[in-house]
Amino acid sequence: MASPSPAFIPELSEPRQAAPAPLSRPRPLDLSMLAGILVALAATAAGIAFTGVRLNYFLQPVGVLIVVGGTLGVTLITTPRRALVHSLQRVAGLLRPRTTDRAALIDEIISFSKLARRKTILGIETEIGQSNHAFLRDALTLAIDARTRDELRATLEMKLRLRERQGDADAKALEVAGGFAPTIGVLGTVVGLIDVLRQFSNLSSVAYGIGTAFVSTIYGLALANLVLLPAANRIRASVADVFETDEMIVEGALGVLDGMHPALLSERLSCFLRESPNR
Repeated sequence: MASPSPAFIPELSEPRQAAPAPLSRPRPLDLSMLAGILVALAATAAGIAFTGVRLNYFLQPVGVLIVVGGTLGVTLITTPRRALVHSLQRVAGLLRPRTTDRAALIDEIISFSKLARRKTILGIETEIGQSNHAFLRDALTLAIDARTRDELRATLEMKLRLRERQGDADAKALEVAGGFAPTIGVLGTVVGLIDVLRQFSNLSSVAYGIGTAFVSTIYGLALANLVLLPAANRIRASVADVFETDEMIVEGALGVLDGMHPALLSERLSCFLRESPNR
């Protein structure tokens, strides 16, 4: 069936904007993440203070060396260097995440849909470069080159799976490190106890040394449960959010290829909007 004439769809005659508004913008800092870090540290320090033990009692360079160095070494063994570097870059990006305005992204997809219905799918080729979203540019370019709808969907879904797998690998590297950190802490405690037993004739030194030895276990538990595992979960949440936005782009590109009416396509894509953009 031939596409409706522009005379029957007056809204399609509106020209596209020459430069769409930015869809992604850098945020200064993720305040919720910083608040979580501060709350965790403050609660831990307050709990220690309530016991009457001075905080400097927990400053044990040997324990830090064993736990941090041992965890880093095990992580280097279990995770390829390239994957580890990518994971660290992902962690750094958590502090300054980029958010996507999905409403603006939908408007841009609809503008491409209107243009495709006026000029066919080939008519949007010269306009694709104006998009501010890299995956949208790729998806629309593939829509022009694809022979069938199934071919386009398969290609885009493969891209999504690979991107999701990369995010999962980044989180997995931190989870592996978080799994080893408490065990390394126990190793540091054992080393401390061995040193204590060497001075068993001095009971006051033994009492102090036993308490000091267990600080390594605290280091391992804190490193795992206050740093590594929360960061891994945060990466997974970030990957899930990006994956959902990419799914919306896939549906939009398929709608453009199908020549779907802009109103219907807008209604479909609006399902990806949340009630509150500030999560």
